[in-house]
Amino acid sequence: MKLKNTLLAAIGLAFVATAAQADVNVGVIVSATGPAASLGIPEKNTLALLPTTIGGEKVNYIVLDDASDTTTAVKNIRKLISEDKVDVVIGSTISPNSLAMIDVAAEAQTPMISMAASARIVDPVDDKRRWVFKTPQNDAQMSTAIVTHMSNNGVKTVGFIGFADAYGEGWYEQFKSVAEARKLQIVANERFNRNDTSVTGQVLKVMSARPDAVLIAGSGTPAALPQKTLKERGYAGKLYQTHGVANNDFLRVCGKDCEGTFLPAGPVLVAAQLPDSDPVKKAATEYITKYEAAHGKGSVSTFGAHAWDAGQLMSAAIPVALKKAKPGTVEFRAAMRDALEGIKELPGAHGIFNMSPTDHLGFDQRSRVMVQIQNGTWKLVK
Repeated sequence: MKLKNTLLAAIGLAFVATAAQADVNVGVIVSATGPAASLGIPEKNTLALLPTTIGGEKVNYIVLDDASDTTTAVKNIRKLISEDKVDVVIGSTISPNSLAMIDVAAEAQTPMISMAASARIVDPVDDKRRWVFKTPQNDAQMSTAIVTHMSNNGVKTVGFIGFADAYGEGWYEQFKSVAEARKLQIVANERFNRNDTSVTGQVLKVMSARPDAVLIAGSGTPAALPQKTLKERGYAGKLYQTHGVANNDFLRVCGKDCEGTFLPAGPVLVAAQLPDSDPVKKAATEYITKYEAAHGKGSVSTFGAHAWDAGQLMSAAIPVALKKAKPGTVEFRAAMRDALEGIKELPGAHGIFNMSPTDHLGFDQRSRVMVQIQNGTWKLVK
């Protein structure tokens, strides 16, 4: 009997030790194919640079491609939560997909860190969004940067052409609000789809309003189509894009038609041009160095940096959560959520994170710069 009890005790201790060392499972959803592939591919590449051990625990990354499709994104997050039992979800790449995933994350009480831009993903922080965080700058922050630049450069009237989805609508709402406050008049408002092959009709309507400037609210390579069409039709005013185009694939597809374009971006896009005193430069340079070591000089993009920053948030939150619960439990997921919400002064490649119960992005003005496309490269506007 004594031997039997000893064996049972040993087995029990072994089970406790095994449970205490359970892996942290991270589900990742990226748009590695489809219209948003130029955004999702650098995000997917960045995953290989994220730590495989955090807080002394092994971290497993389970990566799924949503093919830039909202329905697939929802199927993916359901699979990750119900079958793979993930402790946290990173994704998705684009706003429509991320917005569609919120209900699933909230229902399962699983923290989600989006890599998409729409402010609607985290604002307002209600019962559902209390489980959701994100790494890209909000539309409102970037809209303010654009409107300020427009006002300082003599722009009085603006034409708007954006995606016919949550990204375009979110941008229009935010830009309209800031523009009206600064007395800028929006004289045209048009939409196009990510997979459209022609936007001639929309461009002609915008040009007929004779705006001083045009803002194109798209992301990735599809955002080049309106710009190229405007140039082909002879538009000579100022052209602005959003931070959704800040990658080299956009420059390649848009070519000479993007020369002179202005856009707001995360500091990582022009890290080498930042002064040494910039608080983001060191963190941004660390990411660039690691990514280019793996994929070649000049290969880095701001979108991969959103995945990197998601990894930074996760790396800060997991050790805190481990003090309260074990991975694979409801308690650990809740502790992860609380830890993410409590992050303060965390340097990322795009800015300094200061989360709170009402702010699940946590960025301030240190997270944005204005750049101009000059000679096919990004130049910091000082």
